[in-house]
Amino acid sequence: QVQLVESGGALVHSGGSLRLSCSVSGIDFSAFGLAWYRQDEGKRTLVAQISSGGNPYYAHFVEGRFTISRDNAKSALYLQMNNLEPEDTGIYYCNIMSTGYWGRGTQVTVSS
Repeated sequence: QVQLVESGGALVHSGGSLRLSCSVSGIDFSAFGLAWYRQDEGKRTLVAQISSGGNPYYAHFVEGRFTISRDNAKSALYLQMNNLEPEDTGIYYCNIMSTGYWGRGTQVTVSS
């Protein structure tokens, strides 16, 4: 079956960096666009997405600070998060676009 497993979340100070990873199995990884979402106070918001061809898109509130990337050979999705702010706190989920497949999330907490 399809599985998505996120990792890399942690507690960091404001201005710090984290790298999130999402390992995907059970699906033709290279054929799909992929996305990172953040859930905070019950609301899930798109953070960044990357097409099957590698074209990225960023929400305005992370542009210039976050970088999304993918490694099709490893069936892995990444999110490099720099200059973190307390507002970036939340549970980060990996999603295979145009499907109902989600990971269980990884917690990111940024202290001020």
